[in-house]
Order: sequence, then structure tokens, then C-alpha cells
Amino acid sequence: MGQDRVEQAIGRIERALARIEAAAGASSASAASADGALRDAHEALRGRVREALSQLDGLIETVEAR
Repeated sequence: MGQDRVEQAIGRIERALARIEAAAGASSASAASADGALRDAHEALRGRVREALSQLDGLIETVEAR
């Protein structure tokens, strides 16, 4: 009877470990996805700033030409 309890405990530990590993893998994937989204947002912002600076340059050239 004691051996059965030990085997059951080991089984529970193994299942818990599997759940922990799965959660850690999902967390890593989620973090990688968030990093990618942040990188994409950064690039989009850089593009918008580049465009705004280009517009400002155009306005300055227009004012200077007068």
C-alpha cells in the first residue's frame, strides 16, 4: 500500500512539472510576441516621425523661399 502512495505522489509531481513546463513555454512565446509587437510599434513610430520631419522641412523651405 505504501508503494502505491509513493507512485501516486510521483505521478502528481510529474503532472505538475509538465504543467509548469507548458506554462513557462507559453510565457516565453507570449513575451517573444510582445517584443515583436513593441518592435513593430517602434518602427511605425519612427516612420511617422520621419514623415513629420519631412513635412516640416517642406514648410521651412516654403517659408524661406518667400
